[in-house]
This record gives sequence, C-alpha cells and structure tokens, in this order.
Amino acid sequence: MASTSSQPSSAPPLGLGLRLNLSVMMFLQFAIWGAWFIYWWPFLEHKGFKEPVLYFGNQTGLIFANMALGAVLSTMFAGFIADRLMASEKLMAICHLLGALLLIAMAKIDATTEFMGLNGFTLMMTVSLGYALLYNPTLSLANSIAFTHIPDGQRDFPSIRVLGTIGWIVVGLVVDIITPGKASESPVPLFVAAGLSVALGLYSFTLPHTPPQSKAGDTIPFLKALQLFKNYSFAVFFLVSFVITIVLAFYFSNTSSFLGTGGMESDRASSLMAIGQGVELVLLPFLPIFLRVFGMKMVLVMGMAAWGIRYLLFSQGFALQQASYDYLPWAMVITGIALHGVCFDFFFAAGFIHVDNEAPPEIRASGQALFSFLTYGLGMWLGGIFSGMIIEKYRTKTPDGSTVMLWNDFWLVPSIGVFIALGVFILLFRSPIKKR
Repeated sequence: MASTSSQPSSAPPLGLGLRLNLSVMMFLQFAIWGAWFIYWWPFLEHKGFKEPVLYFGNQTGLIFANMALGAVLSTMFAGFIADRLMASEKLMAICHLLGALLLIAMAKIDATTEFMGLNGFTLMMTVSLGYALLYNPTLSLANSIAFTHIPDGQRDFPSIRVLGTIGWIVVGLVVDIITPGKASESPVPLFVAAGLSVALGLYSFTLPHTPPQSKAGDTIPFLKALQLFKNYSFAVFFLVSFVITIVLAFYFSNTSSFLGTGGMESDRASSLMAIGQGVELVLLPFLPIFLRVFGMKMVLVMGMAAWGIRYLLFSQGFALQQASYDYLPWAMVITGIALHGVCFDFFFAAGFIHVDNEAPPEIRASGQALFSFLTYGLGMWLGGIFSGMIIEKYRTKTPDGSTVMLWNDFWLVPSIGVFIALGVFILLFRSPIKKR
C-alpha cells in the first residue's frame, strides 16, 4: 500500500505491460468525457432548452446537472457490484458499450423533439440521466482497477492518471479542429464520445481481472465505506470535498460560454481550456514529490486555494475587459484556466490517493465510490442546479432589449464559496498519521 511518509517506496516497480494497459484505459476514460462535456451547456442552449423551471433555474441547468445526478444514484450501487458481484473490468465494458448508444440519442434530441407523447425536454432529461447512470460509475471503477493492481498507489497512480489528462487534451483539440468555431452547436462532440465509448467498452475486456474482494457474508461494502466517517479528519475531508465541488460545477458548466461570444469573445473554448489540462499534465507526475515534501493536508490546501483564485481571476479579468484594457484581461483569464491543473492534481488526484491510503482493501472500490459520490456526484449535481440559478440572477436586459451576462459578479459567487470551504478545512482537518 502507499505510504504517507517521506521515505522512498519499497514496493516493486510497476511492469511496463501493466502500465501501458492501465494508461490506455485512463486515456480513453477521460477522452470520452472531454469530447463533449465542455460544450454540453452551450449545446443544450443551442438546442432550445432555455425555458425557466420553477425554483431550479432553467432547463439547461437541470439537464446539465444530470451528469452529476447519475453519480448520486449509481456510483455507490456500482461500487457494491464491483466489491461483491461482478469483476470491475466487465462492469466497465457493459457501462461504456450501453453508454455509446445513449450518447448518439443525446446528439439527436432537441427542444422540439417528440416521442411517444414525451416532449424534447423530458426526453433529454431521461436519456442524459440514463447515460450519467452508466458513465459515472466507470470513473471510480477505473481508479479501483488501477489501485488494485499497481504496487504503490502514491508512487504509481499519478503517472497512470496523467494519461487521462492527455486523452482530455487530445480529444478537445480534435473536436476544435473538425468543428472550428461551431462545436457548441454541433452534435459531432457527442458522436466522437460515442465512438470512444465503444472503443473503451471493447478494450475493457483486456484489462487485468479485478474480481470482487468482499465475501457474500460480509457487511455490505457501501455501509462499510460509510464507517470511514468515524474518522474525524476523514469526515472533514469528505464534507469539504462535497462543498467545494458544488462550486467546481460552475467551471465545467459555464467556462465555455464565458470564453465565447457572450463573454471574452473567443471561438476556441475547448483549445483554451486545454491549457488547464496541459498544466495538469505537467504537474501530475510530480504529485508524489509534492506529497512527500508538503504532506497530504498542504497539497489539498493548495488545490482548493487555486480554485478560489481562478474564479477571482475570471471575475476581475472580465471586469477589466469591459473597461477596455488590451492584454491584462486575457492574461488573467488564461492564468485562471492554467490553475485548473493545480486544482485537479492537488485536490482530486491527491484525494483519490488519500482514500486509497485510508480505506481497507475489502472496501476499496466502495471507498473510491463514496468519494466520487460526494464530489462528481452530489456536489456537482447541486452545483449544476445552483449555477443555473446564478446564471439567471446575473443575466440582464440592456435598454435596447439585448441580453448581457454580468460575468464579473457571477464568478465572485463560487470564489467566495471556495475560500469559506478552505478556511473550514484548514481549521478542522488533521493529516493522517497511519502508515500503510
């Protein structure tokens, strides 16, 4: 198991064949997500899902939040299956092959679609939720497969996980090239994701066999994973992670619109956002060094602080652009995008390692699922809904009847939320002392 000490690992080296096998898995896993998710919000608006929904912002916000709602509803269930009933690699294959069909359906539905008495909004809500129920569990399954077979999670996981970042970057650039300036209006990103989903579904049968590790008579792994909350610092870690990913959803749901014609006037949102993944790519292999030098708590603090600073840079960058500054606004926005690498590596990647260090082997899949449930799931779901509500609050009409977005005020909301969560974490979290 990984150690939180500063001593070099005594585990055997990771074999080249296993490294390549798991790296391809990670590449495809995140290429699927990166192909379409960046443009999902503006694509939905282009498809006509703009109507307000009582108490829940608008239709786009609710549909967007389905991706996270799928994690809320399915991730723990999938963790139970992987820990008790089915080999993880087979469950991965089933989820991705079925998910490809639903991605194609999502590409074809718009607000005017009708099928069996259902309107377009109901159809898109249903199909996108179905896809979310299939894709979200594969995030924790991929981590569980990797952590089960690598000799040392803290040493080896970052160098494998970095291929997921490469996959996200590569597919984002490809989408921008084949749909120049039109990705937010095109179904192509969803079709690309569907093709990649088929590829990973078939490839999953080549992954190392990862059978259930819990016995039939054991306590349900889901309930065992909840027992991790008995550890005070673990409970703080989980709860702050949940809160901070509520505001993370603001980035994924609104940055492409912010960078586009309604904000910073760029037509290359995916390529620009790939800068963040580029920084993530550079930093991730060095994560074990940061963990040894600074410790788990400080690395997590740096990741959270980067989130708050990023949103603040977005807010003030847009304000300066409105004041007709030439270069400084874009410099601030690009810096904010680049901070995504720090945000993700120092919080999410480090967080998965922290879970692996602390969760007993027999509930490792459910421990990873619990973290995904609170972050990719419940936190992102609420964040998608809240961002839709905040969007409506700061979208205003000009005297000539056109609509403008007060992006500087919008981005201040998640920035303040991050810094509050960061203060709670610094005060209450204690670094683990258990050596594994």
